Amino acid sequence: MTMGTAVPAEPHRPRMPPHRLRRLVSRALKRPELGALGATIFVFVAFGLTAGGSGLFSVLGITNFLQVSAQLGILAAAVSLLMIGGEFDLSLGSMIGFSGIVIGLCVTEFGLPLWVGILAAFAAAILVGTANGILVMRTNLPSFIVTLAGYFVLRGLSLAVTRTLTGRTQIPYITKGSDEPWVIWLFGGKFGTGLFQWLGNMGVIPLRADGVPIVQGLPMSIAWWLVITALATWVLVRTRFGNWIFAVGGDLQAARNVGVPVARVKILLFVATACSAALFATIQVLESGSADTLRGTQKEFEAVIAAVIGGNLLSGGYGSAIGAMFGSLVFGTVEMGIFYTGIDSDWFMVFLGLMVLIAVLFNNYVRRKATEGR
Repeated sequence: MTMGTAVPAEPHRPRMPPHRLRRLVSRALKRPELGALGATIFVFVAFGLTAGGSGLFSVLGITNFLQVSAQLGILAAAVSLLMIGGEFDLSLGSMIGFSGIVIGLCVTEFGLPLWVGILAAFAAAILVGTANGILVMRTNLPSFIVTLAGYFVLRGLSLAVTRTLTGRTQIPYITKGSDEPWVIWLFGGKFGTGLFQWLGNMGVIPLRADGVPIVQGLPMSIAWWLVITALATWVLVRTRFGNWIFAVGGDLQAARNVGVPVARVKILLFVATACSAALFATIQVLESGSADTLRGTQKEFEAVIAAVIGGNLLSGGYGSAIGAMFGSLVFGTVEMGIFYTGIDSDWFMVFLGLMVLIAVLFNNYVRRKATEGR
C-alpha cells in the first residue's frame, strides 16, 4: 500500500429501525396462518427427532401422511370459508356417506355410468347445501341446530335406502368392470407416475423386485387438495365475494346495511361445504371401489379442528384457507406419526383435544393483538 493512501471505509449497513421491525411483527401476528405454520414446524421437528428412523419421512411415509392430510384438507378448505362466514355444518360427515351411497346405487342398482352417479352425488350435495342455507336464513335458528338435524336425516336415509335396495349397509364392486378409466383416474388415480419411475431408475427412491418404484405416484386427492385450497384462497383475497364472506362473519347487520347479499352468501357457503363432502366421497369410492353408509363419521369435527388449528375463529370473520391447509397437514402428520412410532392410537385423540384448546387460545390472542394494532 502506498504511503499516505487513505483506506476506504467499509460501507455502512443501515439497521432496520425498531418501529419498522415492530410493524413487521405486528403484520405477521395479524396473519391467521401464523399459529398453524408454527404448529406444522413443531410437529415436523418433534417427529423428526422421535420417529426419524421409523419410515415416517421416507417417500412412502410422506405419501401416506400427505394423502391423509389431503382428504381432510379438501373438507377443511370449504369449512374454513363457512366458519369465516360465521356458520357451522355438522351434516358434513353424513353428507360424505350419503354421497358415496348415491354413487354406488346409481352404478350397481340402476346401471348408470359412473360419471352420472358422480353428477347425481354432487346434485344431491347442492340440494342439501341449499336446504341448509335456506333453513338457517329463514328460521334464524343457529346453523349448529339445523345441520345437526341434517346429520341425522342424511345418515338415516343412507342406512334405510341402502338396506331397502340391497339388504346391506355396504355397496361393493362399484368400479369393477368400469369402462371409464379416465373418471377413476381423475378422482382415485395417481399423478406423477413417470417422474417417480425416473426417480426409481436413478436410485433416488427404492424399487420393488419387479422394477416398479415403491411409490408409483401421488394420489389425485393431493392434487384436488392443492387446487381447492388455491381456489378458496383466491376467492377470499381476490374477489368481492371473499370480502362479503368476511363481512357477514364479522358483523352481520353491518354487512346488510352496506348492501351485502347476506342470504345468498351464506347459502353458497353451505353449498360449497356440501360439495366438498361429495368430492371427498367420490375420491373414497373410486380409490376403494366401494361405498359404506358409515363413511364420513366424525369428519365434520375433524374438519373444524383442522380449520381452528389453521387460525379460523369460531366466532367468524377471521381466518384463511391456507391456515386450514396447514391444520390438515398437522392432523395427517400426527395421525400417521403415531402409527409409525407405534404409540397407542388413543393418544391421538388426546393430542387433538389439546391442539384445539391451544389453537383457540392462540387465535383469540392474535385477533386481540391485531385489533389493538388498528
